[in-house]
Amino acid sequence: MGRALAPLPANPTSLSLLLLLLLLLLLLLLLLHLFSPLQPVEALGFQFGTFNPSTDYDTLAAIGPAVINKNALQVTPDSIGNVILTNQSGRILYKQGFKLWDGPPEAPTKVASFNTSFVINISPIKNGTPGEGLAFIVAPDPNLPAGSFGGYLGLTNATTDGHASNHLLAVEFDTFKQDYDPDANHIGLDINSVVSNQTIPLADHGFDLAPNSTIFFHVWIEYDGGQNLMEVYMIDEDGSTPTKPKPASPIMTANLDMSKVVNQNSYFGFAASTGDNLELNCVLSWNMTVEELPKGTLEELRKGTPAGLVIGLAVGIPAAALGLAGAAALGIWAWLRRAAARDPNIVGTLKSLPGMPREFKFRDLKRATENFDEGNKLGQGGFGVVYKGVLTAENRQVAVKKFSRDQLKSKDDFLAELTIINRLRHRHLVPLLGWCHQNGMLLLVYDHMPNGSLDGHIFCGPERPTLEWSHRLKIVAGVASALHYLHDEFDQKVLHRDLKASNIMLDSNFNARLGDFGLARAIDNEKNSYAELEGVPGTIGYIAPECFHTGKATRESDIFGFGAVILEVVCGQRPWRRAGFDGFQFLADWVWSLHRDGRILEAVDGRLGRDYAVEEARRLLLLGLACSHPIAAERPNTPTIVQILSGSVEVPHVPPFKPAFVWPSASPLNEEGDTTHVATLMASSSRSGSGWTSRYVSKQSDAGYNNSSPV
Repeated sequence: MGRALAPLPANPTSLSLLLLLLLLLLLLLLLLHLFSPLQPVEALGFQFGTFNPSTDYDTLAAIGPAVINKNALQVTPDSIGNVILTNQSGRILYKQGFKLWDGPPEAPTKVASFNTSFVINISPIKNGTPGEGLAFIVAPDPNLPAGSFGGYLGLTNATTDGHASNHLLAVEFDTFKQDYDPDANHIGLDINSVVSNQTIPLADHGFDLAPNSTIFFHVWIEYDGGQNLMEVYMIDEDGSTPTKPKPASPIMTANLDMSKVVNQNSYFGFAASTGDNLELNCVLSWNMTVEELPKGTLEELRKGTPAGLVIGLAVGIPAAALGLAGAAALGIWAWLRRAAARDPNIVGTLKSLPGMPREFKFRDLKRATENFDEGNKLGQGGFGVVYKGVLTAENRQVAVKKFSRDQLKSKDDFLAELTIINRLRHRHLVPLLGWCHQNGMLLLVYDHMPNGSLDGHIFCGPERPTLEWSHRLKIVAGVASALHYLHDEFDQKVLHRDLKASNIMLDSNFNARLGDFGLARAIDNEKNSYAELEGVPGTIGYIAPECFHTGKATRESDIFGFGAVILEVVCGQRPWRRAGFDGFQFLADWVWSLHRDGRILEAVDGRLGRDYAVEEARRLLLLGLACSHPIAAERPNTPTIVQILSGSVEVPHVPPFKPAFVWPSASPLNEEGDTTHVATLMASSSRSGSGWTSRYVSKQSDAGYNNSSPV
């Protein structure tokens, strides 16, 4: 390597033929890299917390006798009514297809990753012997093969089973033993056939797919297209305990190149069957996130490459070899000079990260933001400034985050945020497009959200229209979905630690996109908290009270922040303000006092007038209070929150009285309540009660407690 980078002779003709060819090859690779379009990776997906036949047939294709009924996908018929139940099969698939690999069929260049989670219920009829099974499928079309009942599980039939032309992938949940099955209670990976490539008997794991009692199974299937790895996780829930999180270890792991199996454009959904034995095959909820690949074929994507340049490279190399060699040498020298200006350690770290997105050139971002002009500033936080930019060559608007703390801390901030978000893929997260580390600058490039941040719409002046109720409801549901993904669906637990309206961005359709992962931390699945040595970061009003005692962030403390977001969305008020709310400085305390007096709807943003759904507002306010519970263990978790927002689960009971809570002293607050780091003063902190109390705490007492707090 040292010889290759040694100073080059001034006269290019003195280079050896080998070196000349090497330089030409490097130049060719560089040009191909420059002119190959690098498409930003985003995520597509959908979420069904429950199912509604009046609306969901618009997006789901049910191939009879499958139906949407009783808030579930009944992939084979229910026992009610004059319906034949034996020897039936059905499919229900999402109507929109997804592009799952890119490049030519013989050598795909990219395979999409996807994550899905769903809840299923398989029940034998009248405590009989169950049969046959249910499967999650990736299919080339929504069609149901004729004769796919019995052991064919709605996947294939006697004629087509085992044919590569099926282009079918399935994870089966089999309840009946055929000759090729290990037993009557297993999961399996099916590729173009019901004879599984891999099976996992479930009795060893304590699971019975079709017991004579009501059991729900929560399943996660995660596929990593870069590593060609599929993992299946599974838990059982009897409804008597709160929803459990995803297990730390998968129940099935399989190496699988999906591009060798499924069509480039395929459909996701479920198939099921009965035989002479009967069962009900139901899906009760379903979430799906799919990595978005560039549209079109590889050749279509490269149409923007200048044809003259390609032709010149093809026929002009012999004639211009010496000139190209000199240009290559000059290019290598310039590259080395630029590389020397960068930190080799941080660049090496970035290059080694799995799934690392695009590296932008500093000059392109400088041009896009008009040299980081103040007029393009979108916002500023504790870690840096965000600027709006336009990449003219791509006709794309971006948001460029420039880290601005001291050099050492900025590198830590930059790496912390990038290593967290570079692998996250969810439709309610702000998409990361790339990064740049040049000229002493540390920059992250995000997709620009045209409707700005949520706080710009909630806390707006008369010049901006009031955010309508339907948008507010959709925003809360979107943030809940994103938080559920971070806490329970991603392969690590991710704590956001800074949930607030200014960190929730809105796309052109007012869909919520959770952003600003500057404080976010990933923790191992067997751990439950993250401790910050410097203290508790965040913003007063969003920080859970236990954080001041423990100095640790948890999923429960994220839920507390989410509760504050719900209340500010419904009430149109910040969670803390110096002037107070009718004697209370914290919004949650004021809403709780209205709840105590039976006047909770008075908390709804007055600018809405009567343009809101009363029952929805009541549910949201109670959910906000439940998430603001002073005892962390009493707050609902994200699966429950998603179900509450979908209407399938009732809001937890919220008592009318809230215990007083005395916070320790902390650093002074500015007008917005921000602190850089609130000191952890465990020794001096105290509570006035360890749980809910029936003792009424007067407004005057609460106001006194607030006045004695650090604000």
